[in-house]
Amino acid sequence: MKFRIKVMFCMIALMSVLFGIGGSSLISLSFQNALRQEEKSAIASYQMILNTLWLANNMESWYTQSDISKILNQLSAQKSNWSAIRLTSDEKNIYSQGEYAGALYDLSDRADMTHCVYTVVPISDELIYLQVSGSFSIGYTPLNLDVAFDISSVYETYLQQQRIYVRIFLLLLFLCAVFSYILSYFLTRPLMKLSKASKEIAEGNYKCRSNIRTSDEIGTLSKEFDQMTDHLLYHIEELGAAMERQEQFIGSFTHELKTPMTSIIGYSDLLRSKNLSKEDALNAANYIFSEGKRLERLSLTLLDILVADQKEIELTPASPAKLIETLVHYHKEEYAKQQIQLETQCEKGICLLEPDLITSLVINLMENARRAITENGKIRITCCMTLDGCRITVSDNGRGIPKESFAHITEAFYRADKSRSRAQGGAGLGLTLCEKIVTLHHGSISFESEENKGTIVSVELKGGRL
Repeated sequence: MKFRIKVMFCMIALMSVLFGIGGSSLISLSFQNALRQEEKSAIASYQMILNTLWLANNMESWYTQSDISKILNQLSAQKSNWSAIRLTSDEKNIYSQGEYAGALYDLSDRADMTHCVYTVVPISDELIYLQVSGSFSIGYTPLNLDVAFDISSVYETYLQQQRIYVRIFLLLLFLCAVFSYILSYFLTRPLMKLSKASKEIAEGNYKCRSNIRTSDEIGTLSKEFDQMTDHLLYHIEELGAAMERQEQFIGSFTHELKTPMTSIIGYSDLLRSKNLSKEDALNAANYIFSEGKRLERLSLTLLDILVADQKEIELTPASPAKLIETLVHYHKEEYAKQQIQLETQCEKGICLLEPDLITSLVINLMENARRAITENGKIRITCCMTLDGCRITVSDNGRGIPKESFAHITEAFYRADKSRSRAQGGAGLGLTLCEKIVTLHHGSISFESEENKGTIVSVELKGGRL
């Protein structure tokens, strides 16, 4: 059942209960008031008859039936408001007048000379009397006086009010059903729009929005629903981009493995199947060795990235200046063979970091700088302490990074200059590993570069400081 139908039935039920109770109570109250008025009028008329009989008895002593009949006839002739009257003594009818006087009840056992009683006497469906009965005495003779008053108009009015009430009630039910349906339709129309939008989104149309602009709770719900859809679309796009990067990663990784493996297999087959000179055999063995070392570096770097992604590192107090100076000391001669000068300027201090990962970070930044330098190069490594860690900067005077490559340089297997990087043994994983290490230290990495002038890589580590 639709929500608007439920609202309509609820409003009909509420109106039925309220109008039913109110209308019925009002009609019943009106009927009871009218009946009480008739009872008061009947008792007053009955008392008037008794007073007349008592007065006549005090003025002149009478006892015969003709005397009583004469007085009662005189009273009836004065436009009395009763419909039937009966006077009895010891269950003997002394006087009666009116068509239905014989249908009156015998209430002598309930009435006495001190008070009278009354009851409703239904003569027929359309004729209803109110009977008032009492007792009095003439001399030593007790008499019972029964008087009936026509109250059919009261009951007729009551029934007429009920018929009118039923018609009005049915009309109001119809109007309430119509107006409540229209009202509930306009109230639930935003919900229909929201439901339609959710259905569209469930079918894959993630650009669909409800766009309900109201200042009530439905408007708030619509706004939050659209925000949820925006976040959902953002995460779907992020997931799609991640899957695409993963596919690119797998493709690049396969390619990186295929190239050295092809060379290793080719040269191994050459050594196995042909008689080569000592020099050619040595060259082939050297090439196989270099390609094997490249595969080893690639595997170790991928392992470092995997570990950096999954493990929870424990930061320990260490001196970044000491780590950097130690690395430079061991690599200075190796870089000098390529005519590359290493310089350091480090501020002393202790901060919280993971020494092995920071060592890998600095080595990768140094290697990237070395590959960017052709000859007579200079690599400068600086370290300064900050409030919540340290800042490491590696700068070189190499060929720089093209502007269009800035958005991709930390992606796995990406190379700004693919031919030179591969020739120099790079796989495009160094900066990816660096970014992972910086993230684990709650820091950031930034790049400044100008082609043919050099590059500056700044790393901010925020693991804490002692």
